[in-house]
Amino acid sequence: MSEAYQILGQPRFGGILVISDHASNRVPGDIDLGIDSALLDQHIAVDIGVAGVAAQMAQRPGVAAYLGHVSRLVCDFNRDEHGPTVCPIASDGHAIPGNALDHAGHEARLARFYRPYHEALASLLDSAPPALILSLHSFTPQLASDPAQARPWHVGVLYNEDDRAARIAIPMLEAEGLVVGDQEPYSGRLLNATMNRHAESEGRPYVGIEVRQDQIADPAAHPLWAERLARIANQVAIALGG
Repeated sequence: MSEAYQILGQPRFGGILVISDHASNRVPGDIDLGIDSALLDQHIAVDIGVAGVAAQMAQRPGVAAYLGHVSRLVCDFNRDEHGPTVCPIASDGHAIPGNALDHAGHEARLARFYRPYHEALASLLDSAPPALILSLHSFTPQLASDPAQARPWHVGVLYNEDDRAARIAIPMLEAEGLVVGDQEPYSGRLLNATMNRHAESEGRPYVGIEVRQDQIADPAAHPLWAERLARIANQVAIALGG
């Protein structure tokens, strides 16, 4: 484990690697975001439920998990390095005054968290290339800034140019009785930074999975979703390999 990431399970050549950029709400003690601590339990700080699902998936043979180890408010790993929201100054209507950083402060965040996260991930993928990367996130039933926009999907499947795994995964998820969003609640063509860097640019098969938070907020639901996603990921990997 490092300040930036943790690895659960044993990454294996030809296995499944679950990547969760927003798995943690941890804020190091020497960083003051200037926000109400209650916000750290909300979606602006963490993808609710994904850490528990990923941890249970990583207990299965051939599955490992690579998890972000600080809140997305400290450093958002699923953004381009020099994008404006790597250290967001606002999120879903909430100001983050502690992220009003000068150039030196911004560079220090990147050097401490962002670059170690992505460098270690690149090394892991080179040393133990998986058959499939599963990028795991969660989304809110609606945004606080737009509560009228209902999100009916139980799960969304995201991708950019490479839709090989997505095309196989979508009907498998629908066969589970789920309402599945294809490029919903937003498009992977617009927000796919980690997968663009480590999968698309390297030709590695991947699928982006967004689970609606109310499906996995309760830890009692984690075993169901861990079994479901691990099973489907393995089936997708086999189909791709064939």
